[in-house]
Amino acid sequence: MSSAQPILPGTTPIAAGVAPILPGATLGVFGGGQLGRMFAIAARRMGYRVRVYTDHADSPAGHIADAETVAPFDDLDAVARFGREIAVATFEFENVAAAPLRTLAELVPVRPSPLILYLTQERLREKGILAAKGFPTTSFLAIRSRDVLEQAAAQFGHDAILKTAAFGYDGKGQARIRGAADVAAAWDALGGALGILERRVDFQCELSVIVARSPRGDCATFPVAENHHARHILDASIVPARLDERVQCEARELALGIAEALELEGVLAVELFLTRDGKLLVNELAPRPHNSGHYSFDACVTSQFEQQVRAVCGLPLGSTELLRPCVMINLLGDLWRGHELPGVAELLGDPLLKLHLYGKREARPGRKMGHLVCLGTDPADAWARAAAARKRLGLPQLH
Repeated sequence: MSSAQPILPGTTPIAAGVAPILPGATLGVFGGGQLGRMFAIAARRMGYRVRVYTDHADSPAGHIADAETVAPFDDLDAVARFGREIAVATFEFENVAAAPLRTLAELVPVRPSPLILYLTQERLREKGILAAKGFPTTSFLAIRSRDVLEQAAAQFGHDAILKTAAFGYDGKGQARIRGAADVAAAWDALGGALGILERRVDFQCELSVIVARSPRGDCATFPVAENHHARHILDASIVPARLDERVQCEARELALGIAEALELEGVLAVELFLTRDGKLLVNELAPRPHNSGHYSFDACVTSQFEQQVRAVCGLPLGSTELLRPCVMINLLGDLWRGHELPGVAELLGDPLLKLHLYGKREARPGRKMGHLVCLGTDPADAWARAAAARKRLGLPQLH
């Protein structure tokens, strides 16, 4: 971004040289969840070592990494020791405070940059920078008091969604406003936190594009995913999306434009709404691999995780060609019986179904425990295999 954009206080940007970080080096991942796990799988396959920083032992990423640092995220001494053991740092979740990132950035390149993380981990900053750079977004207003909320809700015709500005995901920290009577309860649910009110979008479907950009400015996008949600959590992604090529091309161009505008180094997920009148609006950004890109592990020449390794290490980007149509299905803790997912053997009776489990010890309702990728010889075949898998799992059918 331009030098006029603020950077985190105390952070010294490290110039992105073109010299690549080669296999044999140790890559650092901040966070120990499933995204870090899949990054570590890709990195180790390419000959890198991986060190994970997590605040709890026995993490999904720690199972795969060469080493696991277990310490609070605000333990700056531990963060500094971690930084001295790695060649480059990346992250697998956004809820990282500024101080550890400042510490890491003083020792090694952090990719994507701390500034991108700072902008995207709070909705008002994120939508503000997108709007300032001319990208289409949902209409939004900052909410700091109940009076402001009442005025903003009226301005949006009492058809809006109130969200916490920070730390919300999978529908957490959100309240729907359908009329004036909902305002008080929505404000109470916010609990005094900074909020953002967004006008509700009448959309045909939700889309996402994973885009990668290297330190040298090379860019690549993955095929557009058509996403379906249940209880505000991603349920399934269909690739290729069942949309006109014009819309898919526009979605990819939007993702590329955002990556360039933010001077991304790494991987970024761009979530979009396609409105009833055929317009694309940017909903959210995630500066990391994304649940809706998990299909790429099995269905693309290069997965989003290998692409993340390539981008943060300054290597040439890989091909994002889709090898087979597919449907990705999330597996939530609701499906588990004790410590097991019932019917695994029956599911794997389909030779074109790929199972990924994340190694989490405790299954809870709504918790992402794994995913399936149903590959097909053509889109109709992938759809039929996904329908059969969903029936075996007791999940409702997609439409």
